Amino acid sequence: MAAQQQSAPWGGITFLVVVFAVLVAVGVKTYSWMQDEQRAPVQVIDFSGRFKHLDVLKLEKLIRQSQPGSFFALDVNDIHQLLEQQAWVYRASVRKQWPNRLKVYLVEQTPVARWNEDLMLNPYGESFNAEGKSLGLPQLFGPGGSEKTALEGYNAMQSLLAGRELTIAELSLSERYAWQVQLKNGIEVNLGRQEFIDRLQRFVDVYPLLAKQPKAIQYVDLRYDTGLAVGWSEDDTTKS
Repeated sequence: MAAQQQSAPWGGITFLVVVFAVLVAVGVKTYSWMQDEQRAPVQVIDFSGRFKHLDVLKLEKLIRQSQPGSFFALDVNDIHQLLEQQAWVYRASVRKQWPNRLKVYLVEQTPVARWNEDLMLNPYGESFNAEGKSLGLPQLFGPGGSEKTALEGYNAMQSLLAGRELTIAELSLSERYAWQVQLKNGIEVNLGRQEFIDRLQRFVDVYPLLAKQPKAIQYVDLRYDTGLAVGWSEDDTTKS
């Protein structure tokens, strides 16, 4: 009788061990099945958003190469990070949709200017790499870290010049933060470091008079407390 009582706990322990082993085996098999792309593939990657420059076919190929596993194994955080590393992607949102679909919403970068020849600026003054794209945008130059300052200066100046139907083709901000503007009509405008908007207003005020002159304007130098200097195409210089 005592021997039977002693064997009962061992029998229970053996049963629990067997049950645990079965659960582990089932879990391993289930996990293996969930990782198997052939059994639970991501069949559809659904992109949404408004695109002018993004190639969603290339993005889909990139996603599938980086995440070759099944629907269950796919890591949306990794895909989100991967997408936001792409040049023309400003923001990305990624989520799974049962049973076999990946939903991707993209906000494309909006270029407003070229920056130092090899980059572009978005409306927030953030630079991004978009090689091979010109798009007829104004060209901005400046030291590293001055992207937002240069774009804000450009916007303020262009708003002022628009009243005279003048357009900025190129804007340069020197290491000492002196402003120089090249207009699409070929006129170079030197504004210096201080009160550049007030100085540009001086140019806007006098431009109709200058435009009536028989000689073409080469440059206008406004780096004076009052007045300005005008360089004509035949290298004649006049101080007004």
